[in-house]
Amino acid sequence: MLSRYTLNRLIAASARFFSTVLSPLVMPFYGAFLVLWTSVMCLLPMGVRITVLMVVLGITCVLPVLAIGVLHHFRLISDKRLDKRRERLLPYAFAVLCYLGATAYLSHIHSPQWFTMFMAGGMLACVVSLVVNLWWKISAHMAGIGGIVALLYQIHVQGLSAFNLFLLLCFTILLAGVLGTSRIALRRHDLLQVLAGFANGYACVTFMMKAFG
Repeated sequence: MLSRYTLNRLIAASARFFSTVLSPLVMPFYGAFLVLWTSVMCLLPMGVRITVLMVVLGITCVLPVLAIGVLHHFRLISDKRLDKRRERLLPYAFAVLCYLGATAYLSHIHSPQWFTMFMAGGMLACVVSLVVNLWWKISAHMAGIGGIVALLYQIHVQGLSAFNLFLLLCFTILLAGVLGTSRIALRRHDLLQVLAGFANGYACVTFMMKAFG
């Protein structure tokens, strides 16, 4: 049998793994991948899909990572994981600009409005997180995966899917539960902050896709 110490280390390692793999920085990339490979947009040429995916990755992941590195280098933030609520303002503000850039890019290449509005919904969720974070530490991780769940649900119910997404949607909801549990296990958030984060991401993406998509 595993000792309590070993079990606790295993749980912590698993929680860190899911927190890294399901980081909010990679959620726009995951969302774009799901759009381009599970919706009717999978009919686009492979080269076009990969180009769009890589541009979204560059704007919404690579640029924020570089910005966080610069902020850390100049000691404007003490931890690249942004565990301290008061140090999240500048990184969140930059993330909003990156989402805006990705939204503008998708609009520029004439992507379907609902795809563009998914990215705009992510931007709105980031704005909400930024404002709420001034007083309370809401979970950005859960906002990210909440947006992915909303995206899959909208693709499914609007008849935009290339195949039945029910099982994938169920799996993503399960992942959201695992991620929320991981954030609590790592003591980054409490249950209310996790639930509020998920509700933020889900509501913002759903609103933008239904209202303007």
